[in-house]
Amino acid sequence: MKDVIQKANVLIEARPHIQQFRGETIVVKFGGSSMDNAEVVRRILEDIAFMSCVGLRPVIIHGGGKAINARMKQHGLQATFVKGLRVTDPATMEIVERVLNQEVNPELVSILNGYGCKARGIHGEDIITVRKHTAADPDTGNVLDWGLVGAITAVDVEPVRAYLEADITPVITPLGSDASRQIYNINADSAAAGLAEGLRARKLVFLSDVPGLLSDPNDRHSLMSTLHLSEVEDLIERGIIGGGMLPKISGALKALKSGVRKTHIIDAALPHSLLLELFTDKGIGTEIIND
Repeated sequence: MKDVIQKANVLIEARPHIQQFRGETIVVKFGGSSMDNAEVVRRILEDIAFMSCVGLRPVIIHGGGKAINARMKQHGLQATFVKGLRVTDPATMEIVERVLNQEVNPELVSILNGYGCKARGIHGEDIITVRKHTAADPDTGNVLDWGLVGAITAVDVEPVRAYLEADITPVITPLGSDASRQIYNINADSAAAGLAEGLRARKLVFLSDVPGLLSDPNDRHSLMSTLHLSEVEDLIERGIIGGGMLPKISGALKALKSGVRKTHIIDAALPHSLLLELFTDKGIGTEIIND
């Protein structure tokens, strides 16, 4: 009986959060090592199905990094990264597009549908407009060229909104196209931020390989549970936030400045971390809020 009562208490704790977020759009990005574990993927999608069931409007944008690397290896291609971004030549782009649009995306949609959550895939290049991404190397001043990697210039969110209005969960690939319909690879964190901004989402959630933002990157117990936008900018300047976390944080800050109310960084491997962060009083990751 004690266990049953405890379960009821969990539902009671979740009630005000469900009431608060019902009808709100929540953009969820996941990828990286979490996508290499079938059990983790299923748990994440089960959480998302629950969110949809209780009236939230989740939007998923996903990566497929290691699946892409494996397919490239089969074709004798070597994955190369510069400043955390995949260098994408035409042969690599063909593999990226096929893996994301024809393999990973349909599988995620199928799993969600299996949980009773109506889901449909959207190819990112159909809604995201990009230009070729280049940048100056801060060390040498030389122009860095990643090939077919795009920087977002516009997002057509109307197809996404149409799905949400029909109680369908959109599952989107991080691809874009330019005016000539050339398809480009996009950093999934940046794509998630662009979608959250365009949709004026209530929340943007990054599922990560770490518990959240850590004051000491070598100590997983140094979690910073709540941060204001200005505090995060200071942590970046001091070098406490860097490396692979920077794309997430840059996207989070941009989304907050554009009207998204909160961004979250949580551990994808922790069972039901998405529900724990959204529907409990304490949460389990890092939330970043506007000043």
